[in-house]
Amino acid sequence: MQKTFSPSSLNCFEKCPKQYWFRYIAKVPVDSEGIEAFVGKRVHEVLERLYHFVAEDMVPSIEKVVYRYHQLFDQHYDEGRIRIVREGTDADFYRRNGVRSLQNYYRRFYPFDGDQTLGIEKGLNFHLDDEKQYAVRGIVDRIARAPDGVLEIHDFKTGKRVPRQAELDTDRQLGLYELGVRKLWNENGPVRLVWQYVLSNQVRVSERSPEQREALRDKTTAVIDQIRNESAWKTKKSALCGWCEYRAHCPLFGGAEAEATVQAAGSAAPPKSPPENHRQTAETEGTTPESKGQIRLL
Repeated sequence: MQKTFSPSSLNCFEKCPKQYWFRYIAKVPVDSEGIEAFVGKRVHEVLERLYHFVAEDMVPSIEKVVYRYHQLFDQHYDEGRIRIVREGTDADFYRRNGVRSLQNYYRRFYPFDGDQTLGIEKGLNFHLDDEKQYAVRGIVDRIARAPDGVLEIHDFKTGKRVPRQAELDTDRQLGLYELGVRKLWNENGPVRLVWQYVLSNQVRVSERSPEQREALRDKTTAVIDQIRNESAWKTKKSALCGWCEYRAHCPLFGGAEAEATVQAAGSAAPPKSPPENHRQTAETEGTTPESKGQIRLL
C-alpha cells in the first residue's frame, strides 16, 4: 500500500481499482509504454532543457529545439516496446505532433521573458493534514511569477483534448499542487493555475477560492481513506481499457491466470512507464536528470 499518494495514483484508483492494484499493490512489471506518454516525456524533456538555457540567457533557436526533440525521440524509441493503440496512426504521426507542440509553444512565448521562472520540474512532498496522515507528492512542470506578481503553476499538456473550463476549475492535479506550493513556499497571496495545451496551442487558467481548496483537501483525504480500506479491487471497464498496460492480466479480457501472475510478481519492481501519465516514474522517484544538475545541450 502506498504511503505517499500522487494525483496519478488517485486517478488510477478512481478509473479502475483493479489497475491500481496491479500497479501499486502487486507491482506487476510493465515492459511497454503508450506512444502518447512516450511523446509527452520527450516534449517535457525538451521544454525543461529550454528553460534551463533561458535561465542562462542562452535562448536556443527553434531549429535546435526541434533537433533535440528528434534526437531524444530516436534515442528512446523502441518499436517493440512502444504501443500504438489508435487505428490509422503510426509513430511518425505522433512524432509530428511532438514537433508541432514544441513549435507552438516556442513561437507563442519566445523570447521567454514574459514572466519569472521560479522552478522547473519542481518536486513537491507535503501533507494534507497537521497530523501527517495524508502524504502527497508530485512534480510541477513550471512555477513562475507573473508580471502582476501572482504566483503561477504551469502544466504542459501534450494531448489533443482540451477540457471544458468547468472541468479545469475542479481539476485535482493542479489543485493539489497549489496546496503543496502554498504550504512549502508559505504563499498566502493569489495563485493562478495554468494549463499549456501545446498541441492545440491553447492556454487555460483557473483560480481557486479558500473554500474550494478546503473542499479539495477533504475530497482527497476521502479518496485516500477509500484506497486504504479497499479489499475488492474490482475491474471497471471503460473506453480507456485499450490503453491499459495490464490488459493481458485483466479478467475482463481473458486474463484467467491474472491472480497467479500477480502473486508471482508481488515482489517485483514497480512499473516504469504507466501510459496514462508520463510523469509517474518521476513522481515516484522524485528526481529528474536536470534536478541533479545534468543539463545537456539542446
